Amino acid sequence: MATHASPTATPSAPFDPSAFNLFAPDQLANPFPTYAQARRDQPVFYSPMFDMWFVTRYEDITTVVKQPHLFSSAEALESTDRLPEPVIELLKKGYLKFQSLVQTDPPEHSRVRAVFGKVLTPQRVAALEPGIRELTNQLIDAFVADGEADLIPQFAFSLPALTICDLLGVPRSDIDRVQRGNNGRQTLMGANSPVEVLIAAAHDYLEYQHYFIEQLERRVHEPQDDLLTLLVPAEIGGSAPLSLQEAVCNAIDLFAAGHETTTAMIGNGMSLLLDHPEQMQALREHSELLPNAIEEILRMEAPVRGLFRVTTSETMLGDTQLPQGARMLMMYGSANRDERQFADPDIFDIRRKDANKHVAFGKGMHFCIGSVLAKLEGRVAFELLLKRLPNLRRHPERPAVRRPNLILHCFDHFPIAWDREPAA
Repeated sequence: MATHASPTATPSAPFDPSAFNLFAPDQLANPFPTYAQARRDQPVFYSPMFDMWFVTRYEDITTVVKQPHLFSSAEALESTDRLPEPVIELLKKGYLKFQSLVQTDPPEHSRVRAVFGKVLTPQRVAALEPGIRELTNQLIDAFVADGEADLIPQFAFSLPALTICDLLGVPRSDIDRVQRGNNGRQTLMGANSPVEVLIAAAHDYLEYQHYFIEQLERRVHEPQDDLLTLLVPAEIGGSAPLSLQEAVCNAIDLFAAGHETTTAMIGNGMSLLLDHPEQMQALREHSELLPNAIEEILRMEAPVRGLFRVTTSETMLGDTQLPQGARMLMMYGSANRDERQFADPDIFDIRRKDANKHVAFGKGMHFCIGSVLAKLEGRVAFELLLKRLPNLRRHPERPAVRRPNLILHCFDHFPIAWDREPAA
């Protein structure tokens, strides 16, 4: 049975771009009424607060991804323009310009993506399932007897983070080190922290770059059966058709994309299922529904709000004139609730026939190469959580906490409780 999610009635007042603030408590908790209001009134709009354009309709996002010559990914995600000069000077000691798969246009994009096409094949990912299942059970073992846990740090982060570490070839003992560097990069991307915080983040990010340089150089003489070995560029003795800078940047992107989206998906999915107990019970009784349920979770609560593009010339998008150099955020979370694309888009239905038409993992040439892995992790995670934690519920005293983040739609904390097994 399909049921409504949290209220998403579209406000009747005209949409006001100057009031658009994803970090406001009401929009952070439930941005979807605001998205619907924008789709209705100003589907492509400029936000003074964020100094960028937002694209909210499914059709317009499809138009953007099909025209990389007009809407470029290069330098769209990360730019040093907004960083203080001392931070920029510090970053010049490493790779100031980020060159990864996410931030390339054809023909470079095709060259880099071909490397990953040989690595993250469906067959290779499928072979990971036994290990993912074992790790999932180990993580649950650590707290199952407690009757309560914070789902995000105790489970939803560790499962994909440790999995991507194993896949890359990063020792699990180094996870705190690489996560510190990843957090530094996220802080720099926001560019709105005090200068001393940005300087500390820059130091962490530089150390992060050096870490992966060391790992890649080590594999020249000590190759392993891992992704980092396959990324070793020809310029330092490997075979990958990449520069060292590209190899480092893509390793950094793989770690981030390999765990952040799955962490968010597990938290968002748990929230949806707890709000719809009859559908949670259906999944307990019919595990064959899990693959489609994962698609519907991704549609309803996309882990990534969207990704950036920059216009290469003055152009029209729908009825909106965009200047050259306009920075845009394609709002995947809004497109997935577009009433022009999905019937009853605010209804959560794990049996929805077209759930997989979502754009939670992007669309076109930049469709996420790790989507198969993320879905596998999500399927195993929910199967075992629902099986092993009876009468699963939100913690009665500790509320969940959303993260105020422009890119990720996720929780930082999600306390849960369940019925403990009686002592023997």
